Amino acid sequence: MKHRELEDYTGRLLEIDRFRDYCPNGLQIEGNRDIARIATGVTASLAFLEKARDFEADAVFVHHGYFWKGSDPRITGMARRRIALLLESGMSLFAYHLPLDAHPEFGNNAMLAKRLGISVQGRFGEQNIAMIGELDRSVTLEEFGEAVSTKLSRTPLLVGDGKKTLRTVSWCSGAAQGMLLEAATLGADAFLSGEISEHTVHEALESGVAYISAGHHATERYGIRALGEHLSERFGLRHEFIDCDIPV
Repeated sequence: MKHRELEDYTGRLLEIDRFRDYCPNGLQIEGNRDIARIATGVTASLAFLEKARDFEADAVFVHHGYFWKGSDPRITGMARRRIALLLESGMSLFAYHLPLDAHPEFGNNAMLAKRLGISVQGRFGEQNIAMIGELDRSVTLEEFGEAVSTKLSRTPLLVGDGKKTLRTVSWCSGAAQGMLLEAATLGADAFLSGEISEHTVHEALESGVAYISAGHHATERYGIRALGEHLSERFGLRHEFIDCDIPV
């Protein structure tokens, strides 16, 4: 299929026009061929692109693409190597940031709820991307941390009393630690996101809301994979999810 057709469909699906984002969503680098094979991954790193090329992908779909607000616009060094590979291989690059975090079915936060067994009750935070919900039974922070480790294949960092009982949990994938205090005003017992900052520890301890830092990459694996599976099924595309795991 044509890359513009795929871009139009995915843009409508993820409602990209309703988000204020820090990067362009959609087709970022145009390839030179029709699309029959797609590869998905969290970040358009050189390692990911090399593996996608080996898969003979016609297009790649990622959560973290290029051209971020405030980034150096010069195509040198790392940026040149990445973009050169794309242009030389003929692959198209599609990237979806906040729209992929927020989507109610294929989004990172929706997929986290599914994997962690949380019933979504509402949304909050920047552009209503974060979620809050209920576990099917009360567990301790330590028990929830063990479940996160199993389901996300990453040992999380826990802040708070390990024996604290959790039932209402809030979460937002990636670098969303700044939403912890808003989660506290909503009555959450815990807040989970990918990254942690120094101030996050103090906010968690002083607010009484347990904090779970589960890894930026680990919390954002599942949305892009679900999107790729959907596109593959709808359009008959061959799809490969490529996980270039990193320790954060």
